[in-house]
Amino acid sequence: MARLHAVAPQEFDPTLRSTLGPALDDPQGLGLLRVLAQRPDVAQAFLTFRSAMAATSTLSPRLVELTRLRIAFHNQCRSCMALRTATGAADGVTEGLVCSLEKPQEAPDLTDAEKAALRYADLFATDHLAADEAVFDDLRQYFTEPEIVELGMQIAVFVGFGRLSATWDIVDDLPERFHARDVAVTPWGADAVVADHR
Repeated sequence: MARLHAVAPQEFDPTLRSTLGPALDDPQGLGLLRVLAQRPDVAQAFLTFRSAMAATSTLSPRLVELTRLRIAFHNQCRSCMALRTATGAADGVTEGLVCSLEKPQEAPDLTDAEKAALRYADLFATDHLAADEAVFDDLRQYFTEPEIVELGMQIAVFVGFGRLSATWDIVDDLPERFHARDVAVTPWGADAVVADHR
């Protein structure tokens, strides 16, 4: 059971309900928004920020989704691991590709650019001060500095909000394999996932 009250979608503030539209029909895909809905103003600000980032993104949805899922594993955020974004799926993120995240540096189906971004994401999530000049030199081979800025912002959101969601333990609406609290779970290796239609 979630550590904080998860608001039922039908009880969301009308403005928040309007913003989310059809996504309200899928409680599993709402994740931490179910708790954030206790503060509709904060939830709305979060959604506005995420929408603005998505609307102006220069990174591929595939890269963003792979990065999000790899960080979800480090955070052990079950609601993040269970979710697959529609934009990522439309850009080629299949469950087979998600399985490549188990050992991304060895995966033949990930590009060198994706491996560089995932290496940065791994360090950001596990040992951020180890992200030294060599890491940024590697990133500069594939990304412009504005793209690296965006990548850093995306990773920061995933690390911070994923950890927040993990501490709230919002798993009640997720497939059963994500309920275990005493074992590490992965976003790869199973087909029980939730599609996000936002």
